[in-house]
Formats: sequence, structure tokens, C-alpha cells
Amino acid sequence: MKYNFFGSTGVVVSELCFGTMTFGGSGGGIWANIGKTQQDEVNQLMRTVVDSGINFIDTANVYSFGESERLLGQSIIDLGLNRHDLVIASKVRGRMGEGKNNVGLSRYHIFQSVDESLQRLQMDHLDILYVHGVDPKTPVEETMRALNDIVLTGKVRYIAVCNWPAWMVMKAQGIAAKHNWNKFEGLQYYYSLAGRDVEREILPMAADQNLAVMPWSPLAGGFLSGKFTRNAEKSGNNRRDIFDFPPVNKDKAYDIIDVILQIGKAHNVSAAQIALAWIRHQSTVTSTIIGAKNADQLADNIKSTQVTLSADELKQIDEVSALPKEYPGWMVERQSADREIK
Repeated sequence: MKYNFFGSTGVVVSELCFGTMTFGGSGGGIWANIGKTQQDEVNQLMRTVVDSGINFIDTANVYSFGESERLLGQSIIDLGLNRHDLVIASKVRGRMGEGKNNVGLSRYHIFQSVDESLQRLQMDHLDILYVHGVDPKTPVEETMRALNDIVLTGKVRYIAVCNWPAWMVMKAQGIAAKHNWNKFEGLQYYYSLAGRDVEREILPMAADQNLAVMPWSPLAGGFLSGKFTRNAEKSGNNRRDIFDFPPVNKDKAYDIIDVILQIGKAHNVSAAQIALAWIRHQSTVTSTIIGAKNADQLADNIKSTQVTLSADELKQIDEVSALPKEYPGWMVERQSADREIK
């Protein structure tokens, strides 16, 4: 296992981050489709995670409406793990109850949610708190001040962001800089071979601002696992059979799958390992979030760190999965040509 610095901080995180969205799942709905992992299985997975060298654990208050946090916190106690050897991240934004203010990124909800997350986790602080999405009704300035203040309480060490457009992230960073508040240190965004949209604006921004990048759903919700092909549109054992998310262009994704299956065969590894290895090879990526319903899935994902792709293999994968050119990107590229030294 390799390790990277988390953005401009001095914190070191493993190149894989273990995501706990499959923990819990009781009560039906989408969480039951994603996973129903309970305490004994959670403990087994967490033992494997820690033994592999992964020190970065990702959860969220909305995962099974707090059940994921509760199971994660209890597993750390059950296994006798040293809390200070782990970097624990959770999130705030989603609705956590019927109350009118039990949702969003207001100061009210941020402070309430952090306290409730810490109670479920049985911890006194979060290492990283992500805002889990856009709240169109709360001014960005209120959110950034609340996040700064929650850091000053000691209940949160660093703040980060998920799923915001690049312009909004930069607006928030500018507000924080103006007031000398804590700024976002990391980004958690959907990034996979079947969804490379973040390469347009998000990843260039991350490189410019030295922000950590944590891709979620690097297997496109299991679509790149190798279980799906044009001749087998349903795997019979994948959450995408019921919960078809995140959205992908399936015709293009099947072309990608053909290539990664072929490369995987040459390496004697799964298509999933090739897809994860490609993400790991991207220079802006800090830590790739993997999840698992069982020990076999987890072991397969962890083994992806042992896969090294050749320049030719990376080229094949890049070509079949490349984004189409969009404006103003193609104009910037065209106009930048006269600044090259020949």
C-alpha cells in the first residue's frame, strides 16, 4: 500500500480509501439495494482493511440514515483499533429526519449533524468533514463560516467537498481566503472510466489549488466489474441490477469493458482491478474509494494496487474512454498552441 499527502495538509492517507456505504441497509429503499452488511461482517471487512494498510475510512450520515456510522464506530471498538491510526471522514448535507431544518448546509444543520455523527461513531472528532452536495437555499458564505467554526471547536480537523461545480468550489475558497477561514482541502467526486466528466473542470482546479482528489464509484456502480457485457446486461448479483446508478452511456461502457477484460486477461486479474488501476495511475488522484459487500470483493479491489499498466495499455484505455471535445476546452487547446516553444 502506498500513501499520499491529503492536499496541502501534512496528513498522510492510503492510496485506497474504504467506503462504508454497504454497511447497514435495514429499512428497505436504496440502502437495502446497495448493501446490508451487519456488525460481524463489518468487523471482518474492517480487519482486512486495516491489515492491508488502508488507513482512510469514508462514511456519511445519510448512509442507511446513520446506521453505517454506528456500525463503523462499533467495529473500531470491537477490533481494538487505535483511533489515531485511522483517518475518518463523514459528510453533512442530506436529510436526516422529518424536521424542517434537518437537511442542508445551514449553520444549524451542520452543527447538529456533526454532533449526531460523533455520537453514532462514538468519537470525539472527525478527521475530515465533507459537504455532501449543493444546498441552493443556503448562502455559500454561511456554510463556509459554519465549517470554519466547527473546525475551531475541535470536532472536525479538515473540511472537504463533494459534488459541487468547480465555480462554486472556487467561490467558497475565495470567501474563506478573504476572511482567513479554513478552506476545503479535498474533493470527493464521481470518477470512473465510464464517467470522466471531472477531467473538464474539477481535476484542473484540483491540480491548480493543490486539493486532494478522492474518486467515488470508480467501478461506475459495479458496471465496470466485468460482470456486465453486451450479452449479459444483468449480472444477477450486482446492485446495478436494481439500482442503476450512477448513470453511464452503456454502449460506450461496453466498448470500455471489452478493452479492460482483454487487458485483465493479459495480467490474469479481473476487469475491476484494471479499472481501479487506471484510476490510481491518474496523477491528480489521492485516494480511490472502494466498497465491498463481502470479503472476496474487498480482496479483489485491494489487489488492484499490485497492477501496473504499461504506457500502451493506458493508451488503449484512454482512447476507448476519452471524453468528447467540448467548448471552451477545444478553443483553449487551439489558442494555446502558439505558446509552445519549438
